[in-house]
Amino acid sequence: MRCSVTSASLVCGVDEAGRGPLAGPVYAAAVILDPTRRINGLADSKLLTPERREVLAHRIKQRATAWAIASATVEEIDRLNIFHASMLAMRRAVAGLPIKPDEAWIDGNARPGGLGCTELAFVDGDAKLKPISAASILAKTARDAEMVGLHDRYPQYGFDKHKGYATAEHLEALGRSGPCEIHRKSFYAIGVFSQKDLFAEPWALMQEELRMRSYRMYCDAFKLAAGNALIGKPAKLAKFDLQRKRLQRVYADVRATPDAATHVDLVDQMLRKARKELRSKRA
Repeated sequence: MRCSVTSASLVCGVDEAGRGPLAGPVYAAAVILDPTRRINGLADSKLLTPERREVLAHRIKQRATAWAIASATVEEIDRLNIFHASMLAMRRAVAGLPIKPDEAWIDGNARPGGLGCTELAFVDGDAKLKPISAASILAKTARDAEMVGLHDRYPQYGFDKHKGYATAEHLEALGRSGPCEIHRKSFYAIGVFSQKDLFAEPWALMQEELRMRSYRMYCDAFKLAAGNALIGKPAKLAKFDLQRKRLQRVYADVRATPDAATHVDLVDQMLRKARKELRSKRA
């Protein structure tokens, strides 16, 4: 996706959209703004309403010197990992520009490499630098449109509302139906379904409400375990134990159901391991 241009500029802004969702491709955009054609209101796309993003996306496409949008597929995300797939989408976006920039300003602290020009990374660049803000808006609106289109093929997940992010609605849909082909298998909330016998026939035969809550229990436990494992400074063991007990209370109905025993065992093993790691850090 690109536009035709007749004049050149030195700097292009580059940003991605869709690194966090559980489903769908990751998008990136590259934009070379025309300094003679001002676009008011450029900002981090996450801070704008959907309606405002659409208005600005239209103006960017009309007034920018050049722009291009590209993506990396779910298959590429699972094969390369989400970070490298995002970098790939950025390279494709810059390569799609009809004008070669002298510099690429990239949002974040990583540079994709291989852009054929000087690459500069800026933390919070989408909020501070207009070329990157413009790129963030194009990437976000393009990905949102793609997810709305995918909703027509997979209406049971509500992609038109949450765009593939791990909202309560999305997790409930996964707990009810399991994943589809556009879900990212390399993400923990999806990969769990491939564990042998865990979310296969026994899970599918559970009552729907229990199935949904059992899956949510796993996701909440995983986040608790992973959150404590990844922090640089050891969390207080008492705080972890408090959160673990709260999880047990919230899902007491699941834990008391024989059909969910396999899931309960998995969660308990996961949290015991996380607790043991915390204790070793304190030693």
